Amino acid sequence: MNMSKNRFDAVVVGAGFAGMYLLIRLRELGLSVRVLEKGLDVGGTWYWNRYPGARCDIESFQYSYSFSDELQQEWDWSERYATQPEILRYARHVADRFDLRRHIQFSMTVMAARYEESERCWQLDVVDADGSHTTVESNWCVMATGCLSVPNVPSFPNADAFAGPIYHTGDWPRSGVDFSDQRVAVIGTGSSGIQSIPLIAEQAKHLTVFQRTPNFIVPAQNRMLDSEEKQWVKSRYEELRALAKTTRNGIAFEAETRSALSVSAQERETQYESQWKQGGLPFALSFPDLLRDPEANSTAAEFVAKKIELTVHDQDTARLLTPDYTFACKRLCVDTGYYETFNRDNVELVDIIESGITGLDAEGIVIGNKTYAVDAIVLATGFDAITGALKRIDIRGRNGLSLSEKWRHGPVSYLGLMIAEFPNLFTVTGPGSPSVLSNMLGSIEFHVDWITNCIEFTQSNAYGSVEAISAAETSWVKEVSGVVDRTLYRTCQSWYLGSNIPGKPRVFMPYPGVPDYIDRCNQIVSENYKGFSFGR
Repeated sequence: MNMSKNRFDAVVVGAGFAGMYLLIRLRELGLSVRVLEKGLDVGGTWYWNRYPGARCDIESFQYSYSFSDELQQEWDWSERYATQPEILRYARHVADRFDLRRHIQFSMTVMAARYEESERCWQLDVVDADGSHTTVESNWCVMATGCLSVPNVPSFPNADAFAGPIYHTGDWPRSGVDFSDQRVAVIGTGSSGIQSIPLIAEQAKHLTVFQRTPNFIVPAQNRMLDSEEKQWVKSRYEELRALAKTTRNGIAFEAETRSALSVSAQERETQYESQWKQGGLPFALSFPDLLRDPEANSTAAEFVAKKIELTVHDQDTARLLTPDYTFACKRLCVDTGYYETFNRDNVELVDIIESGITGLDAEGIVIGNKTYAVDAIVLATGFDAITGALKRIDIRGRNGLSLSEKWRHGPVSYLGLMIAEFPNLFTVTGPGSPSVLSNMLGSIEFHVDWITNCIEFTQSNAYGSVEAISAAETSWVKEVSGVVDRTLYRTCQSWYLGSNIPGKPRVFMPYPGVPDYIDRCNQIVSENYKGFSFGR
């Protein structure tokens, strides 16, 4: 097929880990591919999130590609939980090793994507760094825009009056920030706040942490990896990857099968203590019923509360840091030294759950009649998760149907992969898939393989298009909701539901359970892509 300068077989939006793997797989199909990336380099969320203390909450060797054993064997991770700079180096290494950059255009923002039925192609309106518009056309369009890529920037009254700088953890200056001898405010105690607060506290003259809701936090128990441990992992990659696909969150570990309520109090304590010392997200699966049974859940919540009480010296502060809601119904956070930070003389915790933030003035943050004078403000206020990046692009399917309009009451999608009335448009880790409830690298690889296999099937059978059937999409949304209803996830407000974004529909977006999801996707393929419509 003769291709004009801006016409490709496939266009991928985003050059994070999903976009890079898509490029590799689509090239293997012999397709011409163009990846459009807003940033100046690859890496996705790890390109933008450069805040102090940024690191992955999945173990390094698991938060990595599995498609190439040569890549697995040649790359050495230095720490159990890799820092942002190391993960970005890994992404850049992959881009160079597989010669990806020549297919990627950087500093390109996709403003709109429209399906042209007459030409059976997608037309994308793209703006470069100079503000010039370009139209890019493709038969296939894949949105690899990321689940956590649109920062949530709250609107504070009189925000322009503040004399100092305001930073967001999700859009950190590339040159870094020096907080030495400064009075700093951090607003937000989600994952980015929990990771950055200990390091900012070490540097700042005084740190004031503004907390609306405390989080459940488990220790990372991070450490440097020695050569023996690295070799052990490299020799067992295949079995570890297979094990990960059998666990609910896609992380390789030996899961407990006994109920929390079927064992004695002493056995529960021993299990929790063992998982606490091991560290990391698997603590949430210390027992399989923690997110299904309120009584079982309360035993984990009580254990964490005791740890906070023992760690934080001031008991009033400890009480403020102790959650009073269902354990792990919000994103469980992994930390290094967070609770200990509140024992420092230069750190203050301000609870804003009742009063909120009144606004800003020239000196700092106003709460009621009191101003907290600060030199700099850090917004650790998270993201418009899962759907935010997709809705920022004016995506229009058949008959000009707007994705934003279709999703006005909440996102609907078939398997988190395709959307009815949007032919040949795929989403990676979209709403209705495990996404943020899983090891994202594993979910990304599964989705990319599924997408590229679907494209290959479509083309080998001389079809011109594929799309989700509306009835299948509706059925899947109900199925996801039914799975969620068998858990405790809806018992609290979280960004899984969109609760952190004013006006966002309250719909639980991810699918809980990696193995069941994989089985359903594979079953649908085995039934000749049941729920999908193919067109000539």
